[in-house]
Amino acid sequence: MKNLLLIGMVAALLPLPARAALNVFATVPEWAALVTEIGGGRVTVYSATHGLQDPHRIEAKPSLIARARAAKLVVATGAELEVGWLPVVLRESGNRDIQPGQPGYFEAASVVRMLEVPKVLDRAQGDVHAAGNPHIQTDPRNILKVAMALSARLVELDPAETMVYKAALQEFAAKWQTSMARWERQASPLKGVPVLVQHSAFPYMIDWLGLKEVGTLEPKPGVEASGSYLAEVLARQATLPARMVLRPAYQYDTPSRWIAERARIPAVVLPFTIGGTPEATNLVALFDDTLQRLLAALHTP
Repeated sequence: MKNLLLIGMVAALLPLPARAALNVFATVPEWAALVTEIGGGRVTVYSATHGLQDPHRIEAKPSLIARARAAKLVVATGAELEVGWLPVVLRESGNRDIQPGQPGYFEAASVVRMLEVPKVLDRAQGDVHAAGNPHIQTDPRNILKVAMALSARLVELDPAETMVYKAALQEFAAKWQTSMARWERQASPLKGVPVLVQHSAFPYMIDWLGLKEVGTLEPKPGVEASGSYLAEVLARQATLPARMVLRPAYQYDTPSRWIAERARIPAVVLPFTIGGTPEATNLVALFDDTLQRLLAALHTP
C-alpha cells in the first residue's frame, strides 16, 4: 500500500504531457498569419501558397494532400478562389473532418460583405465568381471580421482552450483597430484618386480607401489584354485620366508597364498578401507597405 501511495505522489508531481497543437491548413498566407495571431502556440499552421503565387492556379500536389490529411482545420478564402485545386486536395486527403460543411472547414468569404457579385453568371464574361470577388483580404475591415469568426471556430474545435482564443482575439482586435485608425488617417489623400488596375484584384481596397477605379487592363476578368485593347485603355486617358496603374505582386508586369510608360503615370506593385513584397512580412506590415506604395505613387511627379 505504501508503494502505491508513493507511486501516486510521484505521478502527481510529474508534468502533464503537452497537448498536441491544432494542425491548420491555410490556403493563403494572410489566413495562415491570422490563425497564428489567434491560436499562438495552440496551433501549428501550414500555408499552401506563398506571396508570389497566383492563388487561383495551384497544382494539387501530393505534398498538399498529405498536409490536408493531417489537418484538423482548413482555412480557405472561398468564393471559388481555390476552386481549381482545393476540392481535389480535400477529396484525396480522405480526411472527413475538413470537408465542406464540417466544423473543420472554414471559408473567410462567408463572413464578409462580398463585392462584384454577378447578377447573371455567364462564363463568357471571363473568370467571374458566382459569390463575388474573392480578394477580400485587401480591406483590413474584413480581416477583423474573419478574425472574429476564426476565433469562434477554434473554440468550437478546441473548447478546452476557449479563454486562450478569446483573449488572443481581444488583443488582436485592439491592435488592429488602432492600426486601422492610423491607416485611414494616412490614406486620406488617396480618396477619390482615379486608378487603373491590371487585374480586378483590389475592389475591397478601393472601397475601403475611396479610390476611383476608371479601368482595368483585362478586357474580361482573367483574360489577357491584346495590344489593341491596351491602346483603347490608353486612349481613354485623354478624357478619364488615371493617376497610377496597380497590379498585385504575383502578376507579370508587361501590361501595366506598357500603359505606365505611355501614359506617364506610376506603375504600382502592391503586395496583395504577406510575402508579396519584402516589406510585407506580417498582417500589419502588409497594409503599411500597401499604403506607403500608394502614397509614394501619388506624389511621383
